[in-house]
Amino acid sequence: MRIVPLGVLISGGGSNLQAIIDQIEAGRLSAAVRVVISNVPDAGGLKRAERHGLARQVVDHRLFPSRQDFEAELVRILNEHGVELVILAGFMRLVGPSLLSAFPNRIMNIHPALLPSFPGVHVWQNEVDHGVKLAGCTVHFVDQGTDSGPIIIQAAVPVLDDDDADGLAARILAQEHRIFSKAIQLYAEDRLEVTGRRVHIRGVDPNAGRGVLIHPPLEA
Repeated sequence: MRIVPLGVLISGGGSNLQAIIDQIEAGRLSAAVRVVISNVPDAGGLKRAERHGLARQVVDHRLFPSRQDFEAELVRILNEHGVELVILAGFMRLVGPSLLSAFPNRIMNIHPALLPSFPGVHVWQNEVDHGVKLAGCTVHFVDQGTDSGPIIIQAAVPVLDDDDADGLAARILAQEHRIFSKAIQLYAEDRLEVTGRRVHIRGVDPNAGRGVLIHPPLEA
């Protein structure tokens, strides 16, 4: 199976980056991280990349006169490292036309909600405040909107009565670490086909995923 060259964009601690690295090193993900780019000079994810001997660069968006110039530099670096698939792993910048046109349907993002509900920021607090019974996370291809691109895979977790934003965030993050690598592996296996807003996954067992998740459970 081919090895997909990844470029990972981060802004923070990089726990999703770490989960991807761990899956690659365990031989469970047919990909290779060619470069890690952060728009924040002291992002913790850069240390993770360093510990694993990965190429890393800082591209501080504040030093560029426009988003177009900032993205042009990102595209230059990604192309320089032979990147095929761009992974947004906690990258806290909106993606514009320059990056989208350079990597059409080849930019993946993970969002800590069951999209299309709760796009944007302050997600966990909003979920708790709205009293939802199920929350979760979504991996999607990036388009010109905010967390609006075609959905690849989602995972759901129950929202407990005593949850606060931090507790809910931690449980969702554990699922992020599982499904992001799965989405990348599906791409590596050439099983993803985007048709309009839908992502069709080739080779899925038609009987899989037919269970119903209800919270609180009916027997409670």
